[in-house]
Amino acid sequence: MQQAVDEQIACGTGAPDAAQDTQVVTPWDVSGGTDGKIDYDKLTREFGVAAIDDNLIQRVEKLTGKPAHPFLKRHIFFAHRDLKEILDCYEKKIPFYLYTGRGPSSEALHLGHLIPFMFTQYLQEAFQVPLVIQLTDDEKALWRGLDIKESQRLARENCKDIIACGFDVNRTFIFSDFGYMGNGGGGFYENIVSIQRAVTMNQVRGIFGFTMESNIGKIAFPAVQAAPSFPTSFPHMFGHRRDIRCLIPCAIDQDPYFRMTRDVAPRLNYQKPALIESRFFPALQGESGKMSASDTTSAIFTNDTPKQIKDKVNRYAFSGGGATIAEHREKGCNLAVDVTWKYLNFFMSDDKKLKQIESEYGSGQMLVGEAKAVLVKILQDIVAQHQEARALVTDSIVDAFMAVRPMQAACLPPSGP
Repeated sequence: MQQAVDEQIACGTGAPDAAQDTQVVTPWDVSGGTDGKIDYDKLTREFGVAAIDDNLIQRVEKLTGKPAHPFLKRHIFFAHRDLKEILDCYEKKIPFYLYTGRGPSSEALHLGHLIPFMFTQYLQEAFQVPLVIQLTDDEKALWRGLDIKESQRLARENCKDIIACGFDVNRTFIFSDFGYMGNGGGGFYENIVSIQRAVTMNQVRGIFGFTMESNIGKIAFPAVQAAPSFPTSFPHMFGHRRDIRCLIPCAIDQDPYFRMTRDVAPRLNYQKPALIESRFFPALQGESGKMSASDTTSAIFTNDTPKQIKDKVNRYAFSGGGATIAEHREKGCNLAVDVTWKYLNFFMSDDKKLKQIESEYGSGQMLVGEAKAVLVKILQDIVAQHQEARALVTDSIVDAFMAVRPMQAACLPPSGP
């Protein structure tokens, strides 16, 4: 699973694109409307998802006994499908599992890639539930033209970054499509074929925009991303039970995959997967920019040095501040377009401090350089901690997470639902 062509995450606010007068959000392309913005209210209506309100957030806190993650409180994860029903399951002690993923196409992840994994780690810890993580190395061979062996190698490298986010090995199964399909993934492949048989060519063309020029691998791939939503894809975790629900944390551009999945599920005698969906993470150059592994100035990467982080933020983070100090003091900062402020919303854990910066920076009392200095320190600490955790992830630890092994004792309650 990827976030807007994976390395390229196009986002909401910035310079308009003269060639694009309507926003486009698909699993492979994200662009704003004439003003460069993603209209999330419009997207919510078009996709038919529900907004996450404060009552739902409070219910998560009450059921788990833990504070809501900042991504939830700040509505970075802002939309859902059937989250209420998942919470009902949890309250009744009916098991569910988490499913998320990554399309491996670069050596190192950028911070935008970490967002769903950081949030998923919180969900796993808060609810104490099983998790499957799909590495779509086959997708990258189909869309990016990567050599299959290179795609498989990158999957293992990316796996180390994912494990470094702090997942519970006893409840987490990480798999690559190439690896699992050929190594005990019989239930997985059976579900893929069942989904493929249930979806017509007209349907996938309508959902994903495939054309007669699309290779047949692309046309077949949506079933591969859909299949982990069904518990029988993982018999070593859930046996042959078909009644266990799945909750998928992802960016909202992935929603088309799971609209298709939810349509197919009842026909195959499965529960519909639920989703909790996030906004897009902005590039340093602004929310209408693109993050790309080939443009190292567009993002902060998990292998950046402290100096690189400082230089990138100071040189490239788009500012909503005044052109001069006098103008900034007079008019304040336009927080709607300021990337430093947006990154602070993602990564500053202290709500009171964030509120103070919002007031002082927005009014012009805090200068751009001062705000960037706060952000630089936070990002340097996050990246350093991640690098330390990743350095401890050996090949044997990767093998442990990716092994097809008996996990039912940790994944299902003794008495079942």
